[in-house]
Amino acid sequence: MFENVRWENVWEATSETLFMTGFSVAATFFLGIILGLLLFLTSRGGIWENKPVNIIISAFVNIFRSIPFILLIILLIPFTKAILDTFLGAKAALPALIIGAAPFYGRMVEIALREIDKGVIEAARSMGAKTSTIIWKVLIPESSPALISGITVTAIALVGYTAMAGVVGAGGLGNLAFLEGFQRNNNAVTMIATILILVIVFIIQFIGDFITSKLDKR
Repeated sequence: MFENVRWENVWEATSETLFMTGFSVAATFFLGIILGLLLFLTSRGGIWENKPVNIIISAFVNIFRSIPFILLIILLIPFTKAILDTFLGAKAALPALIIGAAPFYGRMVEIALREIDKGVIEAARSMGAKTSTIIWKVLIPESSPALISGITVTAIALVGYTAMAGVVGAGGLGNLAFLEGFQRNNNAVTMIATILILVIVFIIQFIGDFITSKLDKR
């Protein structure tokens, strides 16, 4: 069954998927926390309460997290080509992956921050704590289990995004399954690509659940 499988292509595709997923998860985590903090801090009653800024950031988040990923890739082709001089390959998928996932995670960060007991925040403010201190000593630590749980869900979604990106030339397991599996009617390649994607998802879920359980003090 597997005699028509070119394993060197499988490992190359797997490494491309891991690269796209790893890089985009790291960037999404960083940018998502910034977006979530800005949404939370500029909201009504927030430390930086600013309705116009909050509306702008919220609109950006809502727009980009609502666009289907396959359409987002197409819409960002001119932007991707301008900054990378190509829209093909694993690196070329990164802008769409990050722009598609960061707003989604940013909203999850905002929700996690809103779950924090307001009394804890007010206590820190009454003691004269700076905003930076409140962010790093109160908001991030108190919401860390939800933040990790959120990035785990986002990372799993990003694995699926990489598969879709592969169909339009980004490489990875999605590209392998489409070109060597579907188009060449090689079901073994499609099955292997699917299994490897599932393995990656299960590993991400296991790591995320493990870290979340360690951070959750309840």
